[in-house]
Amino acid sequence: MAMYRALPAVALAIALLAAGAAIAQSLSDEKQALIAAKRDATAANARSAQYEAESARATEAAGKARAQAAAVAARIQAAEADIAAAEARIRIIEALRVRQRANLAAHQGPIVRLIAALQTMARRPPALALVQPGSMSDIAHVRALLRTTLPVVTERTQELRAEVERGRQLRVQADEAMALLKQGQERLQTERAGLVRLEAEQRQRSQNFTDSAMMESDRAIALGEKARDIVDLMRVLNDQASVRDRLISLPGPMLRPAVPGQAPPPPDRVPTPALPPNYRLPVLGQIVTGLGEVSDAGVRARGLTIRARGDAQVIAPAGGRIVFAGPFRSYGDIVIIDHGRGWTTLLTSLTTLSVSVGDQVTQGSPLGRTGGARPTVTIELRHAGLPVDITPLLGNG
Repeated sequence: MAMYRALPAVALAIALLAAGAAIAQSLSDEKQALIAAKRDATAANARSAQYEAESARATEAAGKARAQAAAVAARIQAAEADIAAAEARIRIIEALRVRQRANLAAHQGPIVRLIAALQTMARRPPALALVQPGSMSDIAHVRALLRTTLPVVTERTQELRAEVERGRQLRVQADEAMALLKQGQERLQTERAGLVRLEAEQRQRSQNFTDSAMMESDRAIALGEKARDIVDLMRVLNDQASVRDRLISLPGPMLRPAVPGQAPPPPDRVPTPALPPNYRLPVLGQIVTGLGEVSDAGVRARGLTIRARGDAQVIAPAGGRIVFAGPFRSYGDIVIIDHGRGWTTLLTSLTTLSVSVGDQVTQGSPLGRTGGARPTVTIELRHAGLPVDITPLLGNG
């Protein structure tokens, strides 16, 4: 019988150990998320300061506007990282409060049972003294027992009071984390409104180029409708970029020689080495698929897929020229950037675009935003039409 009575206690101990292990793993994961969010926020704030300095040094209006927009986009990403850090901090505190409540219950149970037993012992001897001879000696024994037990009660209740105090501190920390979360959300809304104003001013300044931009945009839309798939679209745009690069590299017109037939031969065109661009991830989030990984549908990934926050800011991973911006098949709104020298970047699954075909962007320029609940953004970097692993380049940007 004793063995059967011990079974619930053993099961309870096992359950508590399992719950403790789960909470410890959750705390470890959330602490890593908090560290990553703080790192992202620090890096984004540093980029914002860098772009502000570039804006102050810029002499032309277009360069100044691009640097200002990149600075605001970096501040938006910093606010998103601050929000992610606050949310991770809240989850950490909640896990600590769950563990603290379990500890409180563990300390509280024996104390309650001990106090109840002592109260029963304290009440019974006076009643027994009326009916049992010699029960006054029992009362003396009870009082002696109480005097020796009180220090134990005090010691155990001290641990209980410490758990209660830890719970109060966790409540204060939770309130502080919620306040930081609210501040981050307000800052995000303010920075987004500022970016909308900058984009409106930039569109107003570029009204003179509306006709040529519309013609180029229409041509890009026609290419998108004609392309069979996104690989075909990337191939056509890459071919056009190669032709444009070759035309740009051609020498200018030569003067007529004084003596016909004595014109010098054209200089040999030295090919420019195709160095990879400075690169950085265009959106904050968690990488869920890497280059070459095979999905459940059997499709091999040609780039990185990042799970981001809802309405997350997407920036240009490197400078270049927008050669496609708009909806394409089932990929949502996509953006293709020609970085020159055969390098192109494809970004898919955007829902709001801030750029148009023909726009020149710098690294960090805002491209648009993602969709709603936990969207994914795919980034493909290509050189001469072939996929390139982005990971080794991330330190360059």
